[in-house]
Amino acid sequence: MLTELHIRNFAIVKQLDIEFKNGMTAITGETGAGKSIALDALGLCLGGRADANWVRPGCDKTDISARFTINKGSPAHQWLIDNELDDDLECVLRRTISKDGRSRAWVNGAPVTLTQQRALAPTLVNIHGQHEHQLLVKEEHQRELLDQFAQHAPLIEDVQTSYRNWAMTEKRFRQHQQRKEELTAQKQLLTYQVKELNEFNIGDGEFEQLESDHKRLTHVRALTENSAFALNALYDGEHNNVSGLIQAAHGRLEESAELDEQIQPILALLEQAKVHIEETALELRSYQEQLDIDPEQLETTEKRMSQAIALAKKHHVAPIDLYAHHQQLQQQLDELERAEEDNEQLAEQRQALRSLYREAAVKLSNSRQKAADKLGKEISRAMHKLNMPHGEFVIRVDHDDKATATLWGTDEICFTVTTNPGQPLQALSKVASGGELSRISLAIQVMCANQNTVPTMMFDEVDVGVSGPTAAVVGSMLRSLGEQCQIICVTHLPQVAAKGHHQMQVLKHTDGAQTETQVWQLNEEQRIDELARLLGGDSITEKTKDNARELLIH
Repeated sequence: MLTELHIRNFAIVKQLDIEFKNGMTAITGETGAGKSIALDALGLCLGGRADANWVRPGCDKTDISARFTINKGSPAHQWLIDNELDDDLECVLRRTISKDGRSRAWVNGAPVTLTQQRALAPTLVNIHGQHEHQLLVKEEHQRELLDQFAQHAPLIEDVQTSYRNWAMTEKRFRQHQQRKEELTAQKQLLTYQVKELNEFNIGDGEFEQLESDHKRLTHVRALTENSAFALNALYDGEHNNVSGLIQAAHGRLEESAELDEQIQPILALLEQAKVHIEETALELRSYQEQLDIDPEQLETTEKRMSQAIALAKKHHVAPIDLYAHHQQLQQQLDELERAEEDNEQLAEQRQALRSLYREAAVKLSNSRQKAADKLGKEISRAMHKLNMPHGEFVIRVDHDDKATATLWGTDEICFTVTTNPGQPLQALSKVASGGELSRISLAIQVMCANQNTVPTMMFDEVDVGVSGPTAAVVGSMLRSLGEQCQIICVTHLPQVAAKGHHQMQVLKHTDGAQTETQVWQLNEEQRIDELARLLGGDSITEKTKDNARELLIH
């Protein structure tokens, strides 16, 4: 609940320090005194729009802070924990606005963004303005009130989660459908290209091997002649071949070795050379046997190379890169085929998520219908108390399973009312009497507030258009709410103010140069004087005081 409100240099307020208590607090004052100043200031603390005009003339900035006590485990407490701003079940909001329009915000002394401050606000305070009845004719606001009354937050979260999942999948599906023609054409081209390369089926490194084979086959004669010459020179020649010369040299050195042992290492090297020459000759003979001229093999190799070169040119790659290109195209084709499979799965998933959304929307709609029946009857009873004895209030919930999906389901919600016998139910927006609309609005707010989990509720002159015995009923309703949560009510009606557990008076002073507003906590005698003023205007008599005392007693 709100315990303190500190205001500095705000509009016509120089300095205000207000303490609030449990129960219902009525705020009264003369017209123009600024009875709503506390609510306006608190609204800024809760993330309201900043305006340099709020800064008191002649001052550099407005400074407002509000202190709340919170319950452990409450939505406000959980929010503070989640944002690492909790401070022993206390919450202090602060907002400053400089004369150039810049503003800053804090929660428990830590700087926060306005977005954060606005997210925290609904867990602390619920403000009902004097123009609330103007919002009531809007379908969106009617839906919000019904859902608030029915405490539909979990059901709405299910609907919104289902909606977002479905919408995301739907978007992906539509994007793929838009690209379908392009992907189909791409797949057709890739299928043709891969089929062509599959038929040719070039292997990894094959073209390099073809080039090597082709070079060898086209030079068989030269290779044969050169290898024959080398073989004769090394081993097969009749005169002076290398092998014979080494043998002769070896014989001479053997004789010398008997005379000088230092020759032995040289002989060993020569023996190794002789072995190497013999091995070389064997390899050359084997090589010559493979060098038979094979025109058919040459033709086959040349044909394969020509096909590879032509195919590489067609695909705009080098022949040596044809194999890698083939693998790349195959991979792209595989990816496209997987994309088609994914799209089929996406279509199934899309349908499944659509069904989940519709199921969640139906569940929400059914709960809304039950809550609508209950709330309609309660508002009708409240209307009877508010001097509309023939009033009937019905909330219509029309569900269309084929309607466009939204984050709030597929219901059309309409508040309908009749105030006179024999008149049909009509949409709330068609109620002619402003006074009736104000009373209906108040009945709705009070009934919905019964289900409210916010610890503090503020009503800013919601009793406009109400008077006499009806005003006393309004006061009783608000006081009854004050038994459940903290109620702060700005009112001009003595019957309402008298029902408060506490009362504050707003006074405006001026010295001709400057104007200042003050708020005073009234004791019982002061309350009687203020209620008498509200009853009789500026002329306060003993009779009006007696009437004021009677209001307080009752």
